[in-house]
Amino acid sequence: MTNETFETILNETFDKIKSVLLAKADEIALILQGTNPVSALSGMMCKHTVSIYDLINGYKMGRAIEPNLWDEKIIDNINYLILLRAVLREERE
Repeated sequence: MTNETFETILNETFDKIKSVLLAKADEIALILQGTNPVSALSGMMCKHTVSIYDLINGYKMGRAIEPNLWDEKIIDNINYLILLRAVLREERE
């Protein structure tokens, strides 16, 4: 992979991360209301991590995985980490 290709993928990923976070902001706020946000996010991250491992195992066994499914799971997991970082920062301030 060239640096140019990687930079394109990186920029596309950043755009997708922001788009999904902004589109789901209200939904995420509702999920985190009335709960311990760190615990809630850890549960969601765990669920998505298991799902990603399932995809990886399926891929290794030759199963065709739709690119959109990979993107959804990977972007969601990145977003949970970003949200966790934001929640922890908010608690410190």
